Amino acid sequence: MKKVHNFNAGPCVLPKQAVESAIEAIRDFDGTGIGLLEISHRTPGWERVMAETEQLWIELLGIPAGYKVLFLGGGASTQFFMVAANLLNKKAAYLQTGVWAKKAVKEAKMFGEVEVVASSEDRTYCYIPKNYTIPTDADYFHITTNNTIYGTEIKYDMDCPINLVADMSSDIMSRPVDVSKYALIYGGAQKNVGPAGVTFVIVREDVLGKVERQMSTMVDYRTHIPESSMFNTPPVFPIFVMHETLKWVKELGGLEVMHKMNNDKADLLYNEIDRNKMFVGTADKEDRSIMNICFVMAEGYKDKEADFMAFAKERGMVGIKGHRSVGGFRASTYNACPKESVQALVDCMQEFEKLNA
Repeated sequence: MKKVHNFNAGPCVLPKQAVESAIEAIRDFDGTGIGLLEISHRTPGWERVMAETEQLWIELLGIPAGYKVLFLGGGASTQFFMVAANLLNKKAAYLQTGVWAKKAVKEAKMFGEVEVVASSEDRTYCYIPKNYTIPTDADYFHITTNNTIYGTEIKYDMDCPINLVADMSSDIMSRPVDVSKYALIYGGAQKNVGPAGVTFVIVREDVLGKVERQMSTMVDYRTHIPESSMFNTPPVFPIFVMHETLKWVKELGGLEVMHKMNNDKADLLYNEIDRNKMFVGTADKEDRSIMNICFVMAEGYKDKEADFMAFAKERGMVGIKGHRSVGGFRASTYNACPKESVQALVDCMQEFEKLNA
């Protein structure tokens, strides 16, 4: 089999041991003789997996008392309106740093006033806005910590005068997080913590039940908390893979170790982009993402884009084409992307430079 290096932005590369465990569980879950895809979610073995998965989240992120972890369907895009439905009573504030943040703003406007405190749309979202003021009369302030399309990232836990809400779809579990600084964290699993099909929500319980509107049963987070995310049938398969993926993170040493590994991978590729005269990074250096590394052909070499794409594909690089809205290249170096793959991409860029510069 040809060696491939998976840089897809999501669904993305998974730990090999998580994939192997999932294959075995599909054949026979927990020694029951019934496959994971056929098992009842009321089976004791499955209830144990749910409890263990929640405990892994609590342990790895150091989630304090007063918070609940939920595993829901619908993707992060569903959370764009669920967050507002549960938390927006009069007004919310948003930082607009990319397409997904903009979509979150659109959904929130259906529930009340939304103030966009700052936006980087003026420069195609290639930076994180600075020196903005968070309105203290807002119910919450929403940020998107990592912007997959444009390769920018908020790499710290900010102090916020009001409830802080974060979409961490594409950088959760990539670094330690001070959860106590957030009222709510959410995201899709398909970047760092599993396959598509399940969404995580970490919510501080005391922020719920404050809105004046009536909510649909499934939209209300308070429906799912007492039922341990099993008010209805949960997305069993992706939760199982999440469980196995988080076990892998823990076995590696947790988020401090994972953060160092991710920084090492990002530094390796960014150093080559900055050195190689044929390529240039698209995000401001101070705001560069360690999850999604975006770059284009440099001036004088733009006619070589298709050639490099074909050259890289021949050498096993998969998923490096930039998002259709911006073009160029994007290497997503999520947790399970091995450093060897990043080195292979660097070697490919160096070889292309020798042949074409």
